Formats: sequence, C-alpha cells, structure tokens
Amino acid sequence: MYNFQGKTVWITGASSGIGESLAKALSVRGATIILSSRNVSELERVKRSLSYSDKHLVLPLDLADQTNFLSLVNEAVNLTGKIDMLINNGGVSQRSLAQETDIVVDRQIMEIDYFGTIALTKAVLPHMIQRRDGRIVSVSSIAGKVGAKRRSAYCGAKHALVGFMDALRAEIYEYGIKVHIVCPGFVRTNVSKNALTADLNPLGKMEDAIKNGMSADKFAQQLLKAIEKDKDEVIIAQGMARLIYHIHRFFPNVSHKLVARAEAR
Repeated sequence: MYNFQGKTVWITGASSGIGESLAKALSVRGATIILSSRNVSELERVKRSLSYSDKHLVLPLDLADQTNFLSLVNEAVNLTGKIDMLINNGGVSQRSLAQETDIVVDRQIMEIDYFGTIALTKAVLPHMIQRRDGRIVSVSSIAGKVGAKRRSAYCGAKHALVGFMDALRAEIYEYGIKVHIVCPGFVRTNVSKNALTADLNPLGKMEDAIKNGMSADKFAQQLLKAIEKDKDEVIIAQGMARLIYHIHRFFPNVSHKLVARAEAR
C-alpha cells in the first residue's frame, strides 16, 4: 500500500472542486501539498482549510502559459525539497456542437487540458528520474474513453491525454516512476459552469447530471484509495456514465448508437 505520509504532492486545479477535495484528503494523510491554479485568493483559502496549513505551499500556475514551468518546478523543489507526486487535475470542459464551435475553442481546450498538462509533466520528470522515484496522476474523464455530444474538443483533449500517459508509463517504467490515469464520470463541481461554449464564453450553469453527480469529497477518497492500491487506471463513476463506459469497452458499436440517440446534456 502506498503511504502518503511525508510525501510532497503537487495538485493543479487546486482552488476548487476535485482539486480542493484532494488537497484536504491528502493533508489528513500527512502529505505536504503544493496548490496550483490561476486563482490565488482561492488557493490561499484552500490552504487555510488544510490540516497543518503552514506547511503547505501556494504556487500560482496557468496551464495555458507553459513558458515558466521549469522555473516553477525549481521553485517547488527549493521550497519543499522534493516532488513525490504530480496530480494533473486542472482543465476546462466544453458544451457546444462541433459544427458550431469556433476552432479557437478547440485550440484553447487542447492548450489547457493536453499541452499544459503534458508540459508540466515533462518539466517535473527530470527531478523524478534523478530520484528514480515519483508518481504522475492525471485526471482524464469518461469522455477520454467514450465520445459524447457537445464535448468534441474536450473528448479530443482527454483521449489525447490518456494516449500520452499510457505511452509515458511504458517509457519511464525503468526509473521506478508510476503513471496513473483516473477517469471520473459526473462529479459535483463547477465543471459545467466553467465549460466553454461555441464562442469561448462559459456556460454559466450547473447541469442536472453534474448536480446529481458524485460529491468531490467521495471522488477524492476513491482516487486516493486507487493510488494506494497501485492501480494504473481507474474508472470512478456511477449510474449511466459507468454503464456506458463498460458497454463501450465490450460492445463499442452498441455504445456508439446509444450515445448518438442520447439527449445531449
């Protein structure tokens, strides 16, 4: 069983939702947390809420701007001594039909959800390779396994992320570094409120599927248990999201028809 006690864990998207819940659960487990997102005031709020708040670190980061990632890694190592785990949780979703969506939206989502995530991962890797120890945890989505209406750009970015991390896992196995992929279904966060629409504006509302989804705290506990059990890939979903994943896995042609006929949510 993996033990988080004394580990330094860097979380992106840590200012709310899943990232905030992960930070709280990890601090209880004795980890030192590096909290990153663009929203400094919310990061400070999350830090104050953590167990042993003084030992944790706020490190602002914009996944769309990868120019300073190496310097941020150096700063994190200088301040905490090491990075045992990177949890790639930051990202943005989408709610718009492909044919109506400006290509600028596709590029923005790919820049944040894919390029930003892999750029930070690549910046952290030399430190982990030198130590011959570390874990990369990437939060993808059921949408990274199964296509869904009004999420074409998001599905594309999350599918790409899964492919990259699967390849990376094989490449760095010899260094003792583990790669974990986590695919959530509907989790009760602001993901739909912040989702980009066809013209780059946020949707601004919580969808019913999200409102009725798993709590972020429950999701965080299940994610950490999966890491403790050393699972390379884990699906954390309930209801229709979990069902459609399993149908797609074994009967892809059936799942394609079901998704096409489903009401867009």
